[in-house]
Amino acid sequence: MDITVDMIKELREATAAGILNCRKALEAAEGDFDKAVDYLREKGLAKVAKRMDREANEGIVDSYIHGENRIGVLLEVNCETDFVARTPEFRALVHDIAMQIAALAPKYISREDVPESVIQRESDLYRAQAREEGKPENILDRIVEGKIEKFYQQSCLLEQPFIRDDSVTVDALLKEQMTKTGENMMVRRFARYELGESLAA
Repeated sequence: MDITVDMIKELREATAAGILNCRKALEAAEGDFDKAVDYLREKGLAKVAKRMDREANEGIVDSYIHGENRIGVLLEVNCETDFVARTPEFRALVHDIAMQIAALAPKYISREDVPESVIQRESDLYRAQAREEGKPENILDRIVEGKIEKFYQQSCLLEQPFIRDDSVTVDALLKEQMTKTGENMMVRRFARYELGESLAA
């Protein structure tokens, strides 16, 4: 059975599990939604949904300098307690995410942070490109939808494949740590600087 983007999205919204984990769950359940939820629960990946509403005001601000001082990143990641914030595992996670930002230059934390005007501009561009390539009108919407999904995966930190293991996303990595610690965690904000880059908006 083909696993569609809509099926993955629905399961992700219900469980807060990562995109790749949702796809694996749906494949294992042969497309059955309830069985996929059970699969994620058994793996401990659906538990994090309950934690995501809890306050996370502790954490650390980390800095990372890369490429002979040509790229710098400042990053704030929050958790619920100072105890977890001081653990080597949490600090390593934050450092890895800072390296991710340095290497892959995301513009946003999540797809919810992308302005509607940016999505509209990208959609118009993809639609125009598809027409220029002679694609039939009746499949343009599907082409644009697929390219927008790819845009999210490239531009949004949480949807990017993790640089140390591209079989998981940064979002899945974060949720895995939430499962281990029992605490809510979130990337609060980041800034990335590259030597000589234009300061124009």
